Amino acid sequence: MSAVRRKFGDEYRAVGPARPGACRERQRFVDKNGRCNVQHGNLGGESSRYLSDLFTTLVDLKWRWNLLIFLLTYTVAWLVMASMWWGIAYLRGDLHQAPDGTHSPCVANVYNFPSAFLFFIETEATIGYGHRYITERCPEGIALFLFQSLLGSIVDAFLIGCMFIKMSQPKKRAETLMFSRAAVISQRDGKLCLMFRVGNLRNSHMVSAQIRCKLIKSRQTPEGEFLPLDQCELNVGFGTGADQLFLVSPLTICHEINSRSPFFCLSQRSLRSEQFEIVVILEGIVETTGMTCQARTSYTEDEVLWGHRFLPVMSLEDGFFRVDYSQFHATFEVPTPPYSVKEQEENPSLSSPFDSPVDSNRSRRKQICSFDCVDIAGEKSKLPFKLQKISLRKENLQRRALRMSSSNTEKTRSTGDLLSIQEISPMSDSEDDDDRIQLRALKINAKALMWSTGDLKLQENPPSMCSLEMK
Repeated sequence: MSAVRRKFGDEYRAVGPARPGACRERQRFVDKNGRCNVQHGNLGGESSRYLSDLFTTLVDLKWRWNLLIFLLTYTVAWLVMASMWWGIAYLRGDLHQAPDGTHSPCVANVYNFPSAFLFFIETEATIGYGHRYITERCPEGIALFLFQSLLGSIVDAFLIGCMFIKMSQPKKRAETLMFSRAAVISQRDGKLCLMFRVGNLRNSHMVSAQIRCKLIKSRQTPEGEFLPLDQCELNVGFGTGADQLFLVSPLTICHEINSRSPFFCLSQRSLRSEQFEIVVILEGIVETTGMTCQARTSYTEDEVLWGHRFLPVMSLEDGFFRVDYSQFHATFEVPTPPYSVKEQEENPSLSSPFDSPVDSNRSRRKQICSFDCVDIAGEKSKLPFKLQKISLRKENLQRRALRMSSSNTEKTRSTGDLLSIQEISPMSDSEDDDDRIQLRALKINAKALMWSTGDLKLQENPPSMCSLEMK
């Protein structure tokens, strides 16, 4: 068990002698280009299974080995068949007979091995120059000619078919299918989601395109069994049909994080210590060839950005939609709760819903008004009883003005006036005597009230305000 954990532990990094001062490179299960980092070893007697499916084995080989086998097969076949024609001529004595009318050779004008080789090439390639030919007095040559025709057809069908299948493989088509370099986690429709982007660079479509996601992560069962590189399915819309793609423009694939998701307990803090890999598989039928194509990529925990969103790449031009692939991998930060979905469900106060600008401004305005009222009430408590009555009369006049006003602008101005009163009213703490301080505060309050109600034309008795000042 310790050896397995050392190889395939939670980090499943490359195991080897670490150089001093060098960090171990993250070992991926699937590379970004889709190549799987898996090698099969210690097959023993199972290697013979490859020969039972020789055609698939040849197709799976690399191009350099395919070309080498192609050249060697034809070269050996030609040399063997040319040797057989030379052997017939040697056994019949055609190589030592002079070209006269008394001797009838098996193959005319074959005197040595090069001439036998040229005769085989002319026959195999159906060139037929007419200088070398089989005579009717050579039954063994006729039998060899039939065998050569059958063998040549089999070799051509096998090797040319193998090369054609290898050249027409849709692996190169997968290189024009793009995946975003990073995946993001942010809110969509009020739900925390894991998202990544896919795109098709060609104008030809991918018919019946379907996408799947696998989470690769080592885990231990409750029974104590350690499962290295355990595979778990990530739902990207299988039940709703969202996994069936119409891939004519870049699409953002979304995995909703809920109680059934493996990321149910994942938060922004725990993401830094997690070790996992998300393998993305995109399959579809190539429209031009009708062959099935598969493109793969993967995202490690370092390539998952919390609180980000992809930039839009679509724009409307004159009569068509334009895709800007320069912004295909670009992301920007958005407000996202740093807590996991499990924590948000257990404590709903952790989830920060996004209020609309109107609601936020309204709540902020209410908060400011409440602060103003508290400050004004505190200032009133500092005034004598007579001045409190005068201030109360002015407040009643202000309330009447606010009731007559139906515009939000006047309300905002009155609130601003109250704020100015709040800023000036602490002047009562100066070293002047109390009567002069109270009289000055009363002047300021009366002036602010005239400002707040000036647009409403409620300044009916300005002399009375002056008389109040004189008193």
